[in-house]
Amino acid sequence: MRRVDRRVKNIPIKTIIPNMITSGSVFCGVSSLILTAHERFIPAALLICFAVFFDVMDGRVARSLGGSSAFGEELDSLADAISFGVAPAFLIYNAYVGVESGIWGPLTASFFALCGVLRLARFNVTHVPAGPFQGLPIPAGGLALASIVIARLPITPLVAMSAMCFVGALMVSSVPYCNAKKLKKSNVSRAKLYGLMTFIALCFFILREKAFLAMAVMYIISGLVKFDGAEWIMLHAEDERSAHEKD
Repeated sequence: MRRVDRRVKNIPIKTIIPNMITSGSVFCGVSSLILTAHERFIPAALLICFAVFFDVMDGRVARSLGGSSAFGEELDSLADAISFGVAPAFLIYNAYVGVESGIWGPLTASFFALCGVLRLARFNVTHVPAGPFQGLPIPAGGLALASIVIARLPITPLVAMSAMCFVGALMVSSVPYCNAKKLKKSNVSRAKLYGLMTFIALCFFILREKAFLAMAVMYIISGLVKFDGAEWIMLHAEDERSAHEKD
């Protein structure tokens, strides 16, 4: 009888590090669910924001180390499903909807989570790395719902359920959204980048806890009006030549 070689191959550290960062997103998502169950809604929403940070960093670290792998891509999708699909839906349901909504509350929460999972599955098989995102990215969708809680908006259960349905529908739509992954130090307009960073800082200074919601709404609208922020901030061919001449 033929023996199967079950020896575990050594996994390079450049692959382990990005996966460890992705695991931080899972930790944030599960912790958010637990805090939501205990009605600690603001900390639960903030953990979803922290999960966005881990989601951004794992890809950047993987690309910089050359440690991208099929395993990492699958792990990232599973982490996103928890942190930006299930956790935000559970948060909004508990914070604004509740059992008084009857069957409609669980249905709308499940609809949002399902749209997020479908969005991830479509992304894995159809996304072109250099092109815009097709549909609202699930981290942006999860952050949009979490930002409602952080802003402490006094919305009704009907508005909360409508928000979940609207954001969920955008995730599975064909609306194009800007892809910041194509931005590099060599192709970015520094003047526009610094202007954008100043604008974000002012949003947090003026709007405080409502800043996350304002940015989420602006990003959602940018796709609906077909404004590609990544293309806007990138240097064009003539700008790149002049930048190289200055250097």
